[in-house]
Amino acid sequence: MTFLSQLLDLEELDDDLFRGNTVFDEKYNLYGGQVAAQALVAAGRTVSEDRVPHSLHGYFLRAGSASRPTIFQVTNDRDGGSFSARRVVALQHGEVIFSASLSFHRPPKDAPDQQDRTVESVPAPDTCRPIRLQRLFSYEGRSTPQPYAGQGSDDWPTRFWARCTEPELAKDPVLDAAVLTYLSDYSSALGVFSQGGWEPGPSLDHAIWFHRTGVTGGWLLSDYAPVRVTHGRGLYTGGFYDTEGRLVASIAQEALQRIPRA
Repeated sequence: MTFLSQLLDLEELDDDLFRGNTVFDEKYNLYGGQVAAQALVAAGRTVSEDRVPHSLHGYFLRAGSASRPTIFQVTNDRDGGSFSARRVVALQHGEVIFSASLSFHRPPKDAPDQQDRTVESVPAPDTCRPIRLQRLFSYEGRSTPQPYAGQGSDDWPTRFWARCTEPELAKDPVLDAAVLTYLSDYSSALGVFSQGGWEPGPSLDHAIWFHRTGVTGGWLLSDYAPVRVTHGRGLYTGGFYDTEGRLVASIAQEALQRIPRA
């Protein structure tokens, strides 16, 4: 059995050079959340412990394979007084399959913690039907009522509960953010725009902002909303909320919108 902690345990090959060695066979291309989460871990290994991840902006450039190790090369762009910036490229077969810019921050003490965005009330996870989060290791899920039910989104849940079954990962701020990143590429809100044979396709680019740390040991509500489809690309936004309604991370993603090949 494969665990998420194994996927996030990278081998250090040299200064700023890491490898993800956990491989397995599956019929799909490498899951985007996996390579993004591993890229965050690689960058985090080059940053001082007093700085926590605050954002990731990534581009999916080529299809990867889960059956091959992935190399992560980190570039140190800057270490400032409060922020550290890194760039990461993920490689297989000598080609870049994913690139990302990541930022780490030393938060000031006693800074305001305010929130304006809320999510409508949903049933508590313990009262919801269990669902399988396919392709995700060390995660369990619960269904919720779907805001866009009957609008072409039935195969792409836009709202669901999820919990990592390895709560000890939340104790490390970098691994905590990586666990969120791993989940953040799951599902889509673009099924709402499915019409005339056009359906959501592979991810193009992805952004996530981390608002709180130590959150992945409990249930989190994934909540996504469609924004726009044009030129064969679709954009949706959303975030993760804890059981108290606090927004712990915000997400924006663009993906291809295509007519599947016969």
